[in-house]
Amino acid sequence: MAIGSGNDRRMMSEINVTPMVDVMLVLLIVFMVTAPMLQSGIDVQLPTAGTAPLGQGDRAVTITVDRSGRIHLERHSLTMEEFRMRAPALFSEIRGRPVYIMGDARISYGTIIAAMAVLKGAGVERIGLVTEPEADWRERR
Repeated sequence: MAIGSGNDRRMMSEINVTPMVDVMLVLLIVFMVTAPMLQSGIDVQLPTAGTAPLGQGDRAVTITVDRSGRIHLERHSLTMEEFRMRAPALFSEIRGRPVYIMGDARISYGTIIAAMAVLKGAGVERIGLVTEPEADWRERR
């Protein structure tokens, strides 16, 4: 309704977008604050190495091997035996993309090698190991 004198009562034909803009800005702020929390991941202590960071190339797939030896791939948490059985199906559609293994520094080397062997058996050709850069590497940059 328009503001006016007593007899001048007309319908307002313009839409007031100010409340909608206010709501959209609040939603934008909420999503900006919560989005980093959604990518929590698996808690692993990565080994350190004095190598250069990887460039941004193909979209890689990352699997995580935690301290207990369980393998995490997206929503899946698998034992090594389950990973052996399900790997061909899980990796059939991502042929050609690299797979990075984030292995906890406290697990045995053999567990990482077993995961790599399963990946090779599933047809994955490009496998990489993820490490934390050493402190002196950060200082050289």
